[in-house]
Amino acid sequence: MREELIKRILEEAYYIEETKATVRKTAKEFHLGKSTVHKDVTERLFLIDKNLHKKVKKVLEQNLKERHIRGGNATKLKYLKEKNKNAF
Repeated sequence: MREELIKRILEEAYYIEETKATVRKTAKEFHLGKSTVHKDVTERLFLIDKNLHKKVKKVLEQNLKERHIRGGNATKLKYLKEKNKNAF
């Protein structure tokens, strides 16, 4: 693997590990596609650093478990904003 590719993958992985960020948030932060980030941290990272891969995998699994909660909160906020907007 090219050196700059390895560097990018490690930066993404450390970002996810430190901030507990989602793939989507990480993709936005690094100006990459979600698919690219997902492939980087699930497949390519395993070839570079198995311990870091394990840590990132735990974060991604936790994010997956909490996904429905975040979606519900986002919907709730959306309708609260609409309600407050219509109140004035």
